Amino acid sequence: MTKISGIFAASMSVLNADLSLNNEKTIDHAEKLIDQGCHGTVIFGSTGQAQLIPVSEKIKLLTDLSKTKYKDKHLIGTGMNSLNETINFLKISVSLDFKKFLIMPPAYYKYQDKDVINFYSRIIEAVPECKIVLYNFEKLSGYKFSIKCVEELVKKFPKQIVGVKDSSYNLFENLKLENFSVMPGSETKLLKGLECGCSGIITATCNATAQLARRVYDDFNNGNDQLYNQKLIDVRNTFEKYNLISSLHTFFSKDDEIYKNLLPPLSLLNDLEDKDLMQSLKILNFKTNSQLAA
Repeated sequence: MTKISGIFAASMSVLNADLSLNNEKTIDHAEKLIDQGCHGTVIFGSTGQAQLIPVSEKIKLLTDLSKTKYKDKHLIGTGMNSLNETINFLKISVSLDFKKFLIMPPAYYKYQDKDVINFYSRIIEAVPECKIVLYNFEKLSGYKFSIKCVEELVKKFPKQIVGVKDSSYNLFENLKLENFSVMPGSETKLLKGLECGCSGIITATCNATAQLARRVYDDFNNGNDQLYNQKLIDVRNTFEKYNLISSLHTFFSKDDEIYKNLLPPLSLLNDLEDKDLMQSLKILNFKTNSQLAA
């Protein structure tokens, strides 16, 4: 398998007024991100409200997604604590010809490296065709991968454990494995990560910053001056002042009100936060379709 690399957005899920998943608009949103410069997306990552969307709706969307032009450019997130549900979901996904997955360890319970290795081992033994990007996000899962744990997993399953999304930021500077993708979870770490040998990024705010992030990535690989990195960082920090999902849905709802629909307990920014977000982005001269504006 080709090494996973580049700019990946944790793509947003678009919901109907009754809070059911709108497959057409969710897929269209992801495809627009690729057209704007993303090398791919994660469907049903944290930003896609994966932990809140019913499995039955996820399967229906993947069935539709399997018939699209960019189907090979997507990683599929799981967002499930149950081992058996994760395995069943992967089996169905593989039957639809999806092979690449972003999988976070189960949340809530506390456990050690050996327990995490057992969790992924059971998934791989049940679905050996899968290619897994580990999801390192202690803030949400309660567990932080160590370099040793990742190395042990790769040693045990070199064909299946192919990368890590590092949103705890304890791996991306020092984890060095051959033909293995290390991808920080923030645009603020993109340039530093590339300098350290990382493969790219997987981030929430690439829903909005796809063109800008791609420019920074391409300029690094082409040896050009970095003219856009600081703006990329500033935009990320602006969205991150508040809950990222709330910020992004508030931002995109300015162009399409369907983005106002969020699964509880998630919600849009309040009026003061909304005003501050939009004003701050205006100061940065950042707009939905003109991210490269000076």
